[in-house]
Amino acid sequence: MPGGAAPPAGTADVSRVEAPVTVKAYLMCVFAAFGGIFFGYDSGYISGVMGMDYFIRVMEGGGDGVVLAAWKKSLITSILSAGTFFGALMAGDLADWLGRRVTVILGCAVFIVGVALQTASAGLGLIVAGRLVAGFGVGFVSAIIILYMSEIAPRKVRGAVVSGYQFCICLGLLLASAVDYATQDRTDSGSYRIPIGLQMAWSLILAAGLFFLPESPRFFVKKGDLARAASTLARLRDQPVESAYIRDELAEIVANHEYEMTVVPHGSYFQSWAMCFRGSLWESSSYLRRTALGTSMQMMQQWTGINFVFYFGTTFFQQLGVIQNPFLISLITTLVNTCSTPISFYTMERLGRRTLLIWGALGMLVCEFIVAIIGTVRPDDDTCVKVMIAFICIYIFFFATTWGPGAWVVIGEIFPLPMRAKGVALSTASNWLWNCIIAVITPYMVDTDRGNLGPKVFYIWGALCTCCFVYAYLLIPETKGLTLEQVDQMLAETTPRNSAKWVPHSTFAGGDPKPDEKEVGHVEKLDGYSSSA
Repeated sequence: MPGGAAPPAGTADVSRVEAPVTVKAYLMCVFAAFGGIFFGYDSGYISGVMGMDYFIRVMEGGGDGVVLAAWKKSLITSILSAGTFFGALMAGDLADWLGRRVTVILGCAVFIVGVALQTASAGLGLIVAGRLVAGFGVGFVSAIIILYMSEIAPRKVRGAVVSGYQFCICLGLLLASAVDYATQDRTDSGSYRIPIGLQMAWSLILAAGLFFLPESPRFFVKKGDLARAASTLARLRDQPVESAYIRDELAEIVANHEYEMTVVPHGSYFQSWAMCFRGSLWESSSYLRRTALGTSMQMMQQWTGINFVFYFGTTFFQQLGVIQNPFLISLITTLVNTCSTPISFYTMERLGRRTLLIWGALGMLVCEFIVAIIGTVRPDDDTCVKVMIAFICIYIFFFATTWGPGAWVVIGEIFPLPMRAKGVALSTASNWLWNCIIAVITPYMVDTDRGNLGPKVFYIWGALCTCCFVYAYLLIPETKGLTLEQVDQMLAETTPRNSAKWVPHSTFAGGDPKPDEKEVGHVEKLDGYSSSA
């Protein structure tokens, strides 16, 4: 808790705070992960489009053999991330005012407007404007869908469910590569308008589905509407509203929220943002430390260099010279990414977040330095280029099974309810800020008319992944198997390096849950949550 204070002691059986996971409850959580598809697709289609001859001629106004200027590649790619950065920041407020679910639906609507502008484009101006608008929509969705999933998912499968979001991102990247591959040889505007316009389908599916999903019960607790919180939680856990499971889980959420509010009272709008920076960096449970952890973790995910492959992979493979079909290689890399990610559904809960992130960083840095060394010593050898591509695929495997899903899982777990929406929004905005920075500078580093680093750029990614390895070992806590409220306790009582050994020993609400009891006087119990804390 803020300032390192421990929660009130209790004697509860902490293993029985939450209802068993049912198929219905699991499927409701899984559908929310669909938001990753249009996030991934929107990030992935641009790599292939910028390598299409027809698109290059439209952007450059020249004939065959013209190359898309580095500054145009930088602008087209990075402007989405710029919009997403501001969209993610706005989403934190909207999620607290309107609700998590409504904010995501609103993001889908904004995204569709941006896609329509891009589809209609026949020049640089409109496609840049469209990607900027679409970025705001992606920012809404990417920030709040993680928050929403973390708050509705049962603790036993929360890591797997949130990892499903990363899988959907990978699936979106794969779909984008497949569509780019299918339309690359078209000699009309359909070559780029088909990949762009198809994005509308993903946002329509997500928005339509969310109309039928419940709001987060923690949002209703934050608003003080305990009756709706109870009914929503009952629907999510597939239990009757009078169930002892629902009573005990809701009591824990309410008691934790009330405890947090006594430590850091909620004030004006500006005070609510200032709350995210309250406390000391040296206290592992302070709000400032959690904000720093969330934002730096998303920065580190971008420092792995993965978006270099997915944003500029097609043009990078073209520059290697010996690759016959760079579109096919890009398709293969996204296929590796997609097929590897489901492994994390199991390992995220079995091995834990901290373990995966440490070993994932180690695996990535080794692969990146190997690619850099081969690219320096034998850049023009056909066999060596194939070896480079193989290690790039292994590097993608390590990312897809560790840092890809792991960073999203952790930021959804480390923030307390009073600042959770803003904390996740700030963390996601950090992701997009560094995404934007990397998208801006990378063409200048690798293009032949600029820095011309070529494969040597992997020295930079390898060095940054080394930073990720040290960071994961020193700062990332283990949150596996804990409720969001228990994560609060753990951060207050132990250090990241000892967090895997921490065992829950009390609840905020106190009392001994007995799931086999029939709840009596449920209305009175709802009215008495505050006093029980």
